[in-house]
Amino acid sequence: MDALRLISESSLKKDIPVINIGDTVKVHVKIKEGDKQRIQVFEGTVIAKKHGGINETFTVRRISHGCGVERVFPVHSPVVDKVDIVRSGRVRRAKLYYLRSRVGKAAKVKERIR
Repeated sequence: MDALRLISESSLKKDIPVINIGDTVKVHVKIKEGDKQRIQVFEGTVIAKKHGGINETFTVRRISHGCGVERVFPVHSPVVDKVDIVRSGRVRRAKLYYLRSRVGKAAKVKERIR
């Protein structure tokens, strides 16, 4: 059991920012194409966070060419290079699944003033 805990602690990232629900984030993802590797940025609103510890994930939603796109990113994955917080959102829910049925300005999240 101690070996399992050591493996999980060694694979945890140390420099992750505090990501909250409603935040607009830029996720830098490593993409492997053949023998080359590049970084692609996925920007959107965090609509959910699940689990905790090594299994922690967050879901990011954006509108791309009029179609909603959601991606689930593991926080401690080696594929996720870094996460930049663009703006903080002010929400009153733990999950923002209601944004899926909204379009245009109705799908906006208010900004939190710090």
